Amino acid sequence: MKTPVLLLVNPVAGHSTYRSALGEITLGLYRGGYQPTVCFTEYPGQARELARELGGDYPLLVCLGGDGTLSDVMAGLMDLPRRPRLGYIPAGTANDVATTLRLSRNPARAVQTILHGRPVPYDVGRFGQEEYFSYIAAFGAFTEVSYETPQDVKHALGHLAYLLQGMAQLPRLSHHMTRVEHDGGVLELDLCFGGVTNSTSVAGLVRLSESAVKLGDGKFEVILVRNPADISDMTNIVSSILSKSYDNAHVTVLQSQKVRFTFQESVAWTRDGEAGGLHQDLTLTNIHAPLEILAD
Repeated sequence: MKTPVLLLVNPVAGHSTYRSALGEITLGLYRGGYQPTVCFTEYPGQARELARELGGDYPLLVCLGGDGTLSDVMAGLMDLPRRPRLGYIPAGTANDVATTLRLSRNPARAVQTILHGRPVPYDVGRFGQEEYFSYIAAFGAFTEVSYETPQDVKHALGHLAYLLQGMAQLPRLSHHMTRVEHDGGVLELDLCFGGVTNSTSVAGLVRLSESAVKLGDGKFEVILVRNPADISDMTNIVSSILSKSYDNAHVTVLQSQKVRFTFQESVAWTRDGEAGGLHQDLTLTNIHAPLEILAD
């Protein structure tokens, strides 16, 4: 008897790239000993609902979509007392989680990882009191730069695109006096960016050292970028990020299980690349390895 698996598909992810791959994916799972049940999302946020409603009935849930879909699936599973293992077939644009896990964008290879890979413990972040995030919660201009830079420009210019977009935004960079309470102490900084991550890749461009990021260690990597005074500072910041050199006057990276940000005004946040609301006082907490995701 074959093992049941729920295949949850976001049909609009990656410009509907699922169309050419769905047959190969379902056949690969079937030949690998699974009986797939396929569900399609029909509106934003439904992946969370489906994961919560159906996920507990399966030993394995496979997500076919982008990082946003995977984030919704993880959030839905957090509401369950018994959670299935996760398989991820990336079909988005940035695919930060796939980059961190070194998952193939090739559907056939991704299926083989699901069939023969190892379960990797995966931390999930609590965002405030009721929401979750799977790989990044952030505020500030660099979040906007990373996600607003057109994908074709990223592909054509690579890191130069990030630098050019950042320089173009310099006259209108928002910055905030911020109190950052972390496991190691308290910082008072004028920040143009703050990010709490569980990923080596943010928006496909900003990278953290693979040796420093452990997905199931119970700690976040916290990136703090001070407000640049001029284009020279901006260039140094971008160079620091791209070279993964963070021990300097502009960029700080630290690790913490819990982080509290307090601002003088309400600040807009993003959560896994989507709008996260306005917050003047926000606490982010690492939930240690509540999920397992299959990787090579």
